[in-house]
Amino acid sequence: MSATLPVLVLKEGTSRTVGREAQRANIMAAKIVAETVKSSLGPRGMDKMLVSSFGDVTITNDGATILKEMDIQHPAAKMMVEVAKAQDSEVGDGTTTAVILAGELLKNAEELLDQDVHPTVVIDGYRKALDKALETLENIAMPVDPVDKDVLMKVALTSLSSKASVAGSRDLLAKYAVEAVLKVAQKRGDKWFVDIDDVKVEKKRGQSLNESMLIDGLVIDKEVVHAGMPKIVRNAKIAVLEAPLEIEKTEITAKINITSPDQMKAFLDEETKVLKKMVEKIASVGVNVVFCEKGIDDVAQHFLAKKGIMAARRVKRSDIEKLAKATGAKIVTSIEDMSEGDLGEAELVEEVKVADEKMIFVRGCKNPRAVSILIRGSSDMSIKEAERSIHDALCVVRNIVQEPKILPGGGAPEISLSLALRDWARSLPGREQLAAMKFADALEVIPSILAENAGLDPLDIVVKLRSYHEKGMKSYGVNVLKGDLVDMKQLNVYEPLVVKRQALKSATEAAIMVLKIDDVIAASPPKKEKEKERETPKFGEEEF
Repeated sequence: MSATLPVLVLKEGTSRTVGREAQRANIMAAKIVAETVKSSLGPRGMDKMLVSSFGDVTITNDGATILKEMDIQHPAAKMMVEVAKAQDSEVGDGTTTAVILAGELLKNAEELLDQDVHPTVVIDGYRKALDKALETLENIAMPVDPVDKDVLMKVALTSLSSKASVAGSRDLLAKYAVEAVLKVAQKRGDKWFVDIDDVKVEKKRGQSLNESMLIDGLVIDKEVVHAGMPKIVRNAKIAVLEAPLEIEKTEITAKINITSPDQMKAFLDEETKVLKKMVEKIASVGVNVVFCEKGIDDVAQHFLAKKGIMAARRVKRSDIEKLAKATGAKIVTSIEDMSEGDLGEAELVEEVKVADEKMIFVRGCKNPRAVSILIRGSSDMSIKEAERSIHDALCVVRNIVQEPKILPGGGAPEISLSLALRDWARSLPGREQLAAMKFADALEVIPSILAENAGLDPLDIVVKLRSYHEKGMKSYGVNVLKGDLVDMKQLNVYEPLVVKRQALKSATEAAIMVLKIDDVIAASPPKKEKEKERETPKFGEEEF
């Protein structure tokens, strides 16, 4: 009888984990990620210091930033990072909540898997529970006026309350966020639309966060290119150029043989003539301010200054697009074809010294749907954290303007959902009921962690909250600053419905995705060069 040869299907070095072992490893990785961000939830949340391989330091309590900066290896843990990214790009806030919920859903699912409940049953139960939770959320949400500044301020302040680094300037930043969003909001039919990109956030070190400014127009982080140019231009006619104001080099390499200095002079004179012609064309259209995406030659700068035209060069592409949008200009790609119809308008363009650097402010734009927030601060770290905070505030205000429904904060909606889901779960058949119950339990993790981060007893708080909500006090939540339970409406703590809804969807989808995996096949990592050298015998060496 011949010996059977081993059948090799996978490449050498490939590792494989199957069944419960694979599920356990994936759930463990996801739970560790959730555990990492857990302590940063809420107004009493702690900050994380993240040091990159280059030694760059980031201090933040923003869930999305923490997970982006962490160098995560495990594939299941990377899925949790994707959850945070999706939440951040979709609604701009609630990233920590989404990741914690996903971790808790997986932790509760593991308990059912240990009792031999099939993953498919758990997944079906979770899906049904999510649909019921979303339906309940819609019922408890309160409709508001989308352009009511008072409501928008309350929502922006709630978002900023979890950012300890901007605590002293919370009111100012919330006010800027509300004003900026209302400036760029556009009404189409009976709905409002907001493009957050229309709000430009610029950072400059120096002074304090309280010296931050909201500018009705655009701030361009460039200075006027020539000392002889005007620094202030009123009733500006603005040209936004994509073409360079310099002699472009030829595509092919060419040699010019010059035999006398006269020829050299003629060559240089011709270059000057071309540049002068460009500037004269610009001036003839009536331009008095030029923003150029490419370079401006020194000779062209001189001619522009003589004509009294202000100019800035190497302006970022995103700024060029915003300038065109705000001033009503058309982006010019060919100077020869430029006409008066291509120009934008602004009441005032001026160079302003901010800290030790000069910036150009474009105010009183033709289409004022472009505003800038200039953030000041004592250190780069505090400015970056302030930028992240104001981004979250802008996003939640945008969410309310686009979908004007709010919920009380402080863990109140989670407790309401949990109780509603428990009652509903009893109507489900068989083991799906167990999964729906576990979903309801997972929701209670949010008020529990809010309490834990504030140094309170999480168990006491959750039990008390349940009893309040059962008595019909649906807007009661955790007041982490005072350490007791309060009506969130009195505290003016509100969150957009959109953020909660997206957090539930993202968390459930992530949990389901991890639960569906029962086999992990990992290829061996590529060998490093040194190892390869060691394995390859050099010429003249013998192999034994």
